[in-house]
Amino acid sequence: MKTITKSILIVAVLSSAIAFSSCKKNKDVIRPDKDAKEIIIPCKDEGRSDKNFFRADAQSTSQDMSLSREKALTMAKQRVAGLINTKIKSVTDRYVNETEVGANSDFEQKFENLTREVVNQTLVDIAIVCEKNFQEATGKYTTYIAIEISKDAMLNGINGGISKDQKLRVDYDKMKFEQIFNEEMEKIGNEAGY
Repeated sequence: MKTITKSILIVAVLSSAIAFSSCKKNKDVIRPDKDAKEIIIPCKDEGRSDKNFFRADAQSTSQDMSLSREKALTMAKQRVAGLINTKIKSVTDRYVNETEVGANSDFEQKFENLTREVVNQTLVDIAIVCEKNFQEATGKYTTYIAIEISKDAMLNGINGGISKDQKLRVDYDKMKFEQIFNEEMEKIGNEAGY
């Protein structure tokens, strides 16, 4: 009996040692080699969203400096629009589920259309929070850019759009929507570490 117990104990210890050594090997693979150098990307930190702002960053390279800037700005706008649309969809889904909205699918569809319009209008009023331009050794220009849109601008746009639509106004509880919206923005801030 003691021999079986010792054998089981030895097998358990060996299994644990193998498991730990294989975990260590996996961790070693994840680490960069000793000659690896960290790349610092300009405007990256300024392009992180928080609880008060939707933000995005982008970069572009071109033979023409103004084209490089325009492409970077367009890509940043696309990224921030995608972030806003995703977050608003999440807020809308929660709002519809947490409130007694009459025709849920009709409300959701109209509301999503409204928010797309608001996002497009708000993208005109973005603020550039970081812009860095470089001329490469090849002669090409690289632009790094970060933009932001305040959550208040989004909320004001949504509230303004709803006030113009009688059907949406019937099922819209401004306080409840803003509460859910602010909770979702807090999540963004927590994910970003703010």
